[in-house]
This record gives sequence, C-alpha cells and structure tokens, in this order.
Amino acid sequence: MRIAGATVLLTGVTGGIGGPLAAELSARGARLVLTGRRREALEPLAERHGARMILADLGDPADVARLAEEATGTDILLANAALPSSGDLLDYTPDQIDRALAVNLRAPAMLARLLAPAMVAGGRGHICFVGSLSGVAATRSASLYNATKFGLRGFSLALRQDLHGTGVGVSIVQPGFVRELGMFAKTGSATPAGVRTVAPGQVVRGVVRAIERDTAEINVAPLELRLLTKVASQFPGFAERVQRLAGAERTLDTIVAAQRASR
Repeated sequence: MRIAGATVLLTGVTGGIGGPLAAELSARGARLVLTGRRREALEPLAERHGARMILADLGDPADVARLAEEATGTDILLANAALPSSGDLLDYTPDQIDRALAVNLRAPAMLARLLAPAMVAGGRGHICFVGSLSGVAATRSASLYNATKFGLRGFSLALRQDLHGTGVGVSIVQPGFVRELGMFAKTGSATPAGVRTVAPGQVVRGVVRAIERDTAEINVAPLELRLLTKVASQFPGFAERVQRLAGAERTLDTIVAAQRASR
C-alpha cells in the first residue's frame, strides 16, 4: 500500500507516538485525517500538517460511528489511540474499565468494521493497529491493559486472514518501552532491570514498513526484549518469577503511582 496520496485516518494523534506518526505520514505525502476529543490539542496539529480534523471521543460508541461516517474515503486506518490502563484492577471503577475497553479495543475494532467494506469494494486499503508488547506477554499491574492489547493482537491477526485476497492488508505494530514518550518519560523512572528502549522514530518506521509491505506483525524493541517476550508468552509462570527477580515490581509501582495521580 502506497502512503503517498492515500487518505489516512490517524487516531490518538495528540499523545504518545501520535505526533511523530502524523509528521512522518505528512512528509510522505499522505492526506491526513486526524481525530481526537480535545480541540485545543488537535487543532494545532491539523494546521501544522495541513490535515483535516474530526473531533470524536473514542469511548463513545455514537462518536465512533460518526467518525467512521465522516471519514468516508479512508484508504488507510491507523488506529493508534489507547489509554494507559495500568494499575491494580481493584483500583478501577466499572466505568473506568468500560472506558478502557471501549477506547483500546472496541473503537479500533469498530472503525475497522465500518471502514473496511469500502476498502474491499475498491480492492485496496490497509488497516494498521498500534498495539504493544503487552499484547504478547503479561506483566504485573497491567491486567486491564494486557487484556485490551492481547485482544487487539488477536483481532488484528484474525481480521488479516478474513480480508486475505481482497486487496486490503492488516497489520499490528507492537512497541516495547519507548524513550522520550509515555509514562517512563513522564515519571523519569528506569525500565525494569535496565531493559533498553527504542526511539519514537523506530516505532514510526515500523508502522511505515507494516503498511507498505503488508506485514502481519512487527515488534519494535531491542533483540533481548523481543526474545524475553516470546519466552514469556510461552512460559508465563517462569516469566512471572523472572520479573520479580528483575525488580520489575518496583518500576511498575512508580509508573502506576504517577498514572493514578494523573487520573
């Protein structure tokens, strides 16, 4: 799928990797449609990249349906929006759980469902989900986030099979710890056991590669973290013990405390 000249709907542009993604796609000649729920954050980005903007709350099913309707003509859906959703599940209210599931899993699935028919009819298009290595291996204080990212990964890989032969590709890009962005950047805490990070540009390049080459799954992380994640996905009990020995609990507690304070 060529990005140049394609209409790209990008969610989650106002946080995390969203800004770098918008900049790269714009530089590659995409016709950007940016969406978010805060006009004051979205408007400057739309002006900077000459993009169309659609205000929408991905936690609201009616807004998701309206967004898909207003984004008719989308060639590439880049579903990047997500809530952090870290912390002990018992600390979340039912409404907060519903919102995390809605934004992180329901919204990307529904946007794919609503936008894919036109892509299939045209015989071209791509749907790319930005997931996380948290969708491959579980960690403490991330049960809700793990649930949404595991679900997104399964949805993506199965949808890819459903759309095989239609001209519409499906990919998922799963970063590890990203420096300069996200909760590690906000709290200044170290990654567990000094695990190396990746730069935002590496994630952006992974997304571009997934779209242009129609790659099923790309994990953007240092080799050792990719290997550890694969082991953890196969041997969760062993991985749980290793995480404890590596001091992951202390790091995650720092992240969770900062996130709780911001809620």
